[in-house]
Parts: sequence; C-alpha cells; structure tokens
Amino acid sequence: MTDGSRRLRVLSIDGGGMRGVYTSVYLSALAKETAKRRKAGALDVGKAFDLIVGTSTGGIIACALVAGISLDDVANLYRLHGKAIFPRKMPSGANIDLVRQLLSRPKYLAQGAQALQRVLEEALGNETVGQVYDRRGIALVIPAVEMSRHRSWVFKTPHLGGQRDEGFRLVDVCLATSAAPLYRSMARVENPTSPGNYHVFVDGGLWANNPVMVGLIDALQMTSPGDRIEIFSLGTCPRPAGDIFEGEDMPRGLGSWKFGGEAAAIAIDAQEYAYDNMAGLLTKHVDRECHVVRFPRGDLPAKAMPYLDLDETSDKAMQVLGEQAQEDVSITLSAWDRAANTEAKLLASLLNDLPPVENPRSPA
Repeated sequence: MTDGSRRLRVLSIDGGGMRGVYTSVYLSALAKETAKRRKAGALDVGKAFDLIVGTSTGGIIACALVAGISLDDVANLYRLHGKAIFPRKMPSGANIDLVRQLLSRPKYLAQGAQALQRVLEEALGNETVGQVYDRRGIALVIPAVEMSRHRSWVFKTPHLGGQRDEGFRLVDVCLATSAAPLYRSMARVENPTSPGNYHVFVDGGLWANNPVMVGLIDALQMTSPGDRIEIFSLGTCPRPAGDIFEGEDMPRGLGSWKFGGEAAAIAIDAQEYAYDNMAGLLTKHVDRECHVVRFPRGDLPAKAMPYLDLDETSDKAMQVLGEQAQEDVSITLSAWDRAANTEAKLLASLLNDLPPVENPRSPA
C-alpha cells in the first residue's frame, strides 16, 4: 500500500443449510477468544469488514453481521428452530418415507418457510437493506435466483450507488437467498418499489454457493488502482468429498442421487474449491494488491460424517458442528500466534483490528 491508498476488507460466507451452525459458532468463538487475548470487551465481527457477502445460510449470517446481531443469537436460531425450519428430512432413498413425501412434502416446505420467516422477523425486525447501510455503513451483497427469468439476482446495499434493492427487508433477502429447491419453499417477495407486484426467488447457491467471486467483483468496483483488497472466505464445514466408481456404477438412478439432494451436495463441494481457486488466480491480474484467505480448518472426525446433511437438525449434529467450530478456532489462533506466512499475518491483523461492540442492536 502507498500513501493515499486504502484497504478494503471483505468477508465471504458459503451456504450450507443447517451447517450454518458451524459458521455462527466459529465466528462467535473466534471473537470471544480474541477478546480474551486482547483483554477487551465484546467484539463486533461485522464492523471489521467493509463488505460482507453471503449465500443461502451464509446470507442469513451475513445479514445478521451487518445488522449487528449477536452471533450467539444466530447460532441459537439454528439450534432452537432448526427442527421447525426443516420439519422433514429429504428422503434418503426409495423407501416408505419417499412414498409418504410424494404428496406431503409441499406441506412441510410451507411449514419450514413460515418458521424461518417468523424467527428472522424476531431477529431482524422490518429493517431494510438501505436502512441497515445508513445505520452501520457496511456494504452487503447477497446472491439469489429470480425465477420469472431464471436469472441471477444480487441484493446489494447502495454502496455502489444503485438503489434497486434498498427497500427490501433483510428478512425477505434472507428468505430469497436460502430458498433451496427440494429443501425449502420458494420465496415470494413483494417489490418495494412497486407495491402489489412480487418476485419469486430460489437459493443463490445454485450459482454462487461460495460467493467469493461476487465479493471480489464488488470489491474491485469499490476500490481504485493501488488500493489493497483482503478477502476472508469462510465455509460451512463441508464433509470430505469424493467417490470411488466401478464401471457398472455410471448409470445412477433416482435413489442413488437421493432425488436431487446428492447433486446439491456435490455442487456445494465443487463450488467451494473452484471459486476460491479462481479468485486466487484472478488476484494476480488486477491493478490492486489483492489477497484471498480461507479461514483455517482441521480434518473432520469420522463421527461427523452422518451429521452433515443440509437439513440435519438433530441435537447430535448441533453438538458435532459446534465441536468442530471450536476445534477450528484453535487452529486459527495457532495460525495467529505463528504468523508464519502472508495469510496468517493477514488473519492476525484482522483479529487485532476487530472493533468493540458499541450499540447492541434490538430488532426494528
């Protein structure tokens, strides 16, 4: 960086359904441990960033961070209300549960959408995208898919001058980005600039489950040549991925694909790996100093494997995800202590700069 240049920090949060409990616990525990080390009070993770981008469950966490919601409250949203948001798991194969859900699943999806809207309204109130930007000054970017034309839609605060989305409630943005086909009802959201007209959205994870590229594009527009961009990318505890195939395994049937659910999981795995790599490659070809840092994480234990489905709401799953988050915080703090490479130094700088919580937020 040179005199007159600026540093822009970006937080990018992946989607992953109920695995959002991992993300919220990780960020909460990291902030608390950092506060202990610095002998400080509660720290405001959202305020440490100039731009926060999140998709699906990551979009819910991003909105909460921008709004100044306690990360413990976000984790409790999953722990206390997960069973209501996902009242019935996707069928795992051609069994009696599949037969039962052929007709009843829309009912469960509607129940889940109502439960999610209810808890989001309790947490976020009726605050809009524009209002939260005026209040907190943190840019927000949330991918979704608009169904009338099957096109990507990116909800944005007016940090780049655009005003299309500033009237949308944060609650409706969360519903739109997290409306995963098969797992959640589509989201019908009123257009705030045209009352009585509605958009229908589905999950932004269909095209940007890892939204790091979306964040990089906005960061480039928010900066000038010579500025510095630091993007911190956080996943949602994906399971170890990959398959072993025999020749006869090629024609997979409906049951083997879990009626689409397995395809969704593969898309999440592939995007996490691909988009971080693409972002890292692109940073070498821009006229800014640009870094992409993936938060450290350890290897998942074998006991975690049965508890990583996007709609897994069991108490055991919450325990496993929370334990993994705590373990990964320890790895992050070890990286801070060593500061042995550029990524670790950037992470240490971020943690040292986490600001204190100034005005605890209550729902609007």
